[in-house]
Amino acid sequence: MSEQEAPKIEFPCADYPVKILGRSAPDYKEFVLDVVRKYDPALDVSKVVEQPSKKGNFTAIRIKMTAASAEALEAMHKEFMASGRVQMVM
Repeated sequence: MSEQEAPKIEFPCADYPVKILGRSAPDYKEFVLDVVRKYDPALDVSKVVEQPSKKGNFTAIRIKMTAASAEALEAMHKEFMASGRVQMVM
């Protein structure tokens, strides 16, 4: 049985889906959007979906962004994780 290679992503990649999960706060969505705009200044906010958890302790922000490069995605992930406000980026 041969291992299947992951599909290659061609950059820039429009409508690249990202989900950012963190503790709910009044400014959480704006915080997430501010970070994402550093990596996609033309972010279309109509493609942003905010979803609170059942108990309201966490909020997931789903976006579709234009990913410039794998390095940019990695840098964005590191920035989110270093903030202390984000638990997971998918």
